[in-house]
Amino acid sequence: MRGFCPCFHSLAKVQRLAGWLCYFSIMRILIVEDEKPVAGFLQKSFEAEHYEVDVALDGRQALALLGERQYNLVVLDLNLPEISGLEVLKSVRTRSQGLPVLALTSRREVEERVKALDLGADDYLPKPFAFSELAARTRALLRRSGAPVDVILRVEDLEFNRVERQVRRGEKPIELTPKELAPLEFLMQNAGQCVTRAMILDQGWKLSVDTMTNVVDVYINHLRKKIDEGFGVPLIHTIRGSGYWMGRKEASPQADQSKGENGESDPPQNRQNPLPV
Repeated sequence: MRGFCPCFHSLAKVQRLAGWLCYFSIMRILIVEDEKPVAGFLQKSFEAEHYEVDVALDGRQALALLGERQYNLVVLDLNLPEISGLEVLKSVRTRSQGLPVLALTSRREVEERVKALDLGADDYLPKPFAFSELAARTRALLRRSGAPVDVILRVEDLEFNRVERQVRRGEKPIELTPKELAPLEFLMQNAGQCVTRAMILDQGWKLSVDTMTNVVDVYINHLRKKIDEGFGVPLIHTIRGSGYWMGRKEASPQADQSKGENGESDPPQNRQNPLPV
């Protein structure tokens, strides 16, 4: 079938397929924090760093989530209602010795911090704290943990360090904005498979698939200029009528590296403004 690619046009099917493709490769963080404003801020901040984030507002909810899902890191407030953070930490260490736990503590409670470290916390951060420091400590723990995910994504000579958020092709570092990193990461995770615009919006940017589909084309063009131009082998290709493909052109079905989805360059008047970086 001409131009066939195993992509789905039904929204429900797209979302199910995208979720399945990412299930075993995305980095997941569990935030255990009983203060809703703090928990919401941390969730949004980590999601902006392209982690998948769950939030538990108490110890019972945290233990339930830990029993249902696999996480790469837990950010654990020790001052929790009902089941204390220390009790949650004990349970975590009973289940897994390798899961990194970063404890959030009161600045004045030295004894509490000592107990947390003795019970198996990998690091602690006293409140109040700057998110930049929390993010840096998170990256350090993920580097040391040997988490069962691909920290370094590779397609041909293109490399993406998902912890440091750094990209290079061959020996050349490539500077990308956060909004450019998201679709690149998703494409590299699914290299060799057709990826639709809806999948990039939903899984890459966590946006509604009902709006701004043309904005994907804009950012794919940005990526092509930075990732492909000046290199011998282009890696980002358009599959007519379907979406995008990452890999060598000869391996992709009906790839057209320079054209839009319908085989023609997208006219400027049909392109929407890029998302803010």
